[in-house]
Amino acid sequence: MKEEKPQKKLEELGKDLVQQIDKGKNPTIEFSLRSLSNVVYDKKDQILRLGEKVQERSFFNVGHAKKFLQTLEVAKVSKTLLDVGKHASLRDVFYMVKRTIPGSSANIVDEQVESDKAIEDLELITDLFREKLHINANKMGSVAGNVTIEDTGDTINWSKLGSGGWSIPSNVESIKFRSVKAKYVIYMEKQAVWERLHEDKFWDKHNCIIVTSQGQTTRGIRRLLERLTSEHKLPIYVLADFDPWGFYIYSVLKFGSISLAHMADSLAIPEAKFLGITADDVESYDLRKHFIKLKEVDYSRLKQMADYDWFRNSKHWQRQFKLMKDFGSKLEIQALSSKGITFISDKYLPEKIKKADFLD
Repeated sequence: MKEEKPQKKLEELGKDLVQQIDKGKNPTIEFSLRSLSNVVYDKKDQILRLGEKVQERSFFNVGHAKKFLQTLEVAKVSKTLLDVGKHASLRDVFYMVKRTIPGSSANIVDEQVESDKAIEDLELITDLFREKLHINANKMGSVAGNVTIEDTGDTINWSKLGSGGWSIPSNVESIKFRSVKAKYVIYMEKQAVWERLHEDKFWDKHNCIIVTSQGQTTRGIRRLLERLTSEHKLPIYVLADFDPWGFYIYSVLKFGSISLAHMADSLAIPEAKFLGITADDVESYDLRKHFIKLKEVDYSRLKQMADYDWFRNSKHWQRQFKLMKDFGSKLEIQALSSKGITFISDKYLPEKIKKADFLD
């Protein structure tokens, strides 16, 4: 995205609407359509992008009026935050916007999902991350490794922060890397697995960085990983469960997400590789006894994944999808603990990484 002063972008939005009103026009905002129908897979760059479809939002349109107002309200909140140099959470913004429209019984927003969507629309309109607009999400991740950063004037060493590691913020744009000593990064969906590797000092013994997000990756974590690979050329290995949801987490990291296709260049990591757990691990490490039966929702997600353009022509991924369906079961990373509490640190990960046993 363009590096431009956020206040200026918001002022331009306001001035454009005023000019439309002065000319007697129906004030209208135009921006890219953010929906599955307007998402395309860029085979050359291997990421999802928004297509060329656009949508309009007009004030004098019964179907648009409320969303038009919501968009302007979050723009006003963002401008205020930028002017005073403060940041607010998504929840804060919801409450700052939530009030009754004068002369009516209707609220500008009733649920946070409405203000969240308005913020996403504002990102498209201004071509700026919400973090650049001083709106942040909650912290939901940890990292450890031989890395020293500077964050708002403080020098932080990721190798010396105790058992909890460094808590990854929503906004990582202003972080400066002072020293990065690592050969690769392992991202894992499970906090418990990260704690196992951290306690075993895996990052120190193998000269790497370990990152977790406690489930689906946050934008701050995706951006941090993207910066580590683009600025420091570090390989990103994804360690997730052998289930459709673990595969989806990998898909979002590597190709980008449908809802954030407009940010693919800054969030997607085409070079990312899937480290495990795989169907082959089931046989290699005799893990069948730890299977968990697939539910209908799992089968549905598996079919959806198999039909994605970016997986459809991959014989390696189609094989994984087929084997999971044949098993009728999924498997958690923690099943490896049945081999010993430090098995994942001492044997599983070192062997797979040494053999470059990845899925791409």
